[in-house]
Amino acid sequence: MAFEEILALNFFGNTVEQYLFAVVVFAVVNIAVFVFKKYVLHLLYGIAKKTAIEYDDMLIDVIKSIHYPFYLILALYISLWFLTVPQLVMDAGYYLLLIGCLFYAVRALQATIDFFATEYDKKSQRKSRLGGKSKAVEYLSRLGKWALWLFAALVFVGNMGIEITPLIAGLGIGGLAIAFALQNILSDVFNFFAIYMDKPFMEGEFLIIGDDMGTVNKIGLRSTRIQTLRGEELVISNNELTSTRIHNFGKMKERRVAFNIGATYETPTKKLEKIPAMVQKIIEAQKSTRFDRVHFKSFGDFSLNYEIVYFLESVDYVEYMDAQQAINLGIKRAFEKEGIEFAYPTQKVFVSK
Repeated sequence: MAFEEILALNFFGNTVEQYLFAVVVFAVVNIAVFVFKKYVLHLLYGIAKKTAIEYDDMLIDVIKSIHYPFYLILALYISLWFLTVPQLVMDAGYYLLLIGCLFYAVRALQATIDFFATEYDKKSQRKSRLGGKSKAVEYLSRLGKWALWLFAALVFVGNMGIEITPLIAGLGIGGLAIAFALQNILSDVFNFFAIYMDKPFMEGEFLIIGDDMGTVNKIGLRSTRIQTLRGEELVISNNELTSTRIHNFGKMKERRVAFNIGATYETPTKKLEKIPAMVQKIIEAQKSTRFDRVHFKSFGDFSLNYEIVYFLESVDYVEYMDAQQAINLGIKRAFEKEGIEFAYPTQKVFVSK
């Protein structure tokens, strides 16, 4: 039997020549993939490492992460085009290739989202004082990744010949119904992003909210957790936080402290004149304090009132209380030494005969 006759033999609707050509195409595609991954991609990786741009490194890593089974399916599908095969086989190859393309496309886009989220987090300087990435960037990244998988699923369903317009409409109506049922939760979520964009406070900062005060431990999607001075954890909804007044001591570079003391009316004027210098000396003796002023401010109902102002070069509440305690004790000792009495509410009754 001549060679031409062998090539002309027909099996399952294809000649031997067609089978050989399909095998050659399959082999060529696999060799091309091997050369690309072994040499071309390695060369591109070396070039990318020398550039100052980090995005090209990420793209090379994405391409390197594509596994060989995908290339095998690609080579097989291309080879099938040179054969006469049942439409079911062609469709199966097409859908397998489509799944692979969608999978790696989503992976590439997710890597892009992670890359830009990390870069934004670095440049925005939004990292909290407790460390870690910005929560808003993290949640937005997750939302974007979920959306990519949903979009890929819709593309796959659409390519299968299923009409996706009613499906999208149904998802829209269902989404509105869910949004209406979860409006309070969604309000907290939107306020979370409002907190992120407006930056009224960050994790690690000390806040006073109404009668409560404490350090922000975590800013979550629905609520913010605060460690109070009493030790318990206070959980406040983000909606409530954005609709109330907040005293943020974390924004202070230093703390201004003003307080009053009172001496009795029986105190001699010479001793009253000594009080400003005494208090100034006590304040200046403390660490991290800067004296501002002391004045004999007013004549009270039962006391001669002094107003004292100083600055504490720290925003820490405990340091403030330590400094104030030391100042109070110092004033108490100085008054005792000078024989000056602190005033307290008293009432004198004069009886005339």
